Amino acid sequence: MALNFDQFAAEGNEFVARLAKELGYPKDKARAGRVLKSVLHAVRDQLTPTESVQLIAQLPMFLKAVYVHNWSLKTVKKKTRKFDDFLMEICVIDGDVSQSDFPTNNDIETAVSVVFMMLRKYLSLGEIEDIKALLPKELKPLLNTPLML
Repeated sequence: MALNFDQFAAEGNEFVARLAKELGYPKDKARAGRVLKSVLHAVRDQLTPTESVQLIAQLPMFLKAVYVHNWSLKTVKKKTRKFDDFLMEICVIDGDVSQSDFPTNNDIETAVSVVFMMLRKYLSLGEIEDIKALLPKELKPLLNTPLML
């Protein structure tokens, strides 16, 4: 099997462009990319390694790359059980630009909801339910967004 990295890049760019549009800033793909990374990494930090591997198995290559970037199985993160702590974790991961990427908690909640809406194209309902079981309960409504095609 030949790897077609141009195709992975094209699919990734298309995904980020669509994400930017769904988030409400269609001309800011860089921001959409940071938001995607921050949400995926915050979710990743809440999952067990086994659950992460199950999630990764369903993702296309371009999303796998974002998910595993700087991931270390040796580093054990403290699980966040409170909604506000999870939102804060997304900001911490986003770093110095978090104030502009997420001006309000509503912006963070929207980001989580939109990212999961777009991931539903790739993830089975069973996988989404497994993820929901490991995240703070207050996040469940944000993860129940309808699939956008």
